[in-house]
Amino acid sequence: MIWHLDLTLLFLIVIIAIAAITVRDLLSAIMLLCAYSFLMAVVWVEMHSVDVAFTEAAVGAGATTAFLIAALSRTKRWEKK
Repeated sequence: MIWHLDLTLLFLIVIIAIAAITVRDLLSAIMLLCAYSFLMAVVWVEMHSVDVAFTEAAVGAGATTAFLIAALSRTKRWEKK
């Protein structure tokens, strides 16, 4: 394993996770969660677990993002204060 890559991915994942729970715009939160799932798929590939990475990419970054955007289109985009 490449420890420089691992530390970079860990740092990015933590930053994206914190940003996703603190942002007020729900569409931005959905996009950040999609990026989080994509980076987790990259982490799974780095750990040589390609089957889990494929599932994470298909379900986490693909289907879940589509369902969340569809749900958001039926509600208000901005969170109440």
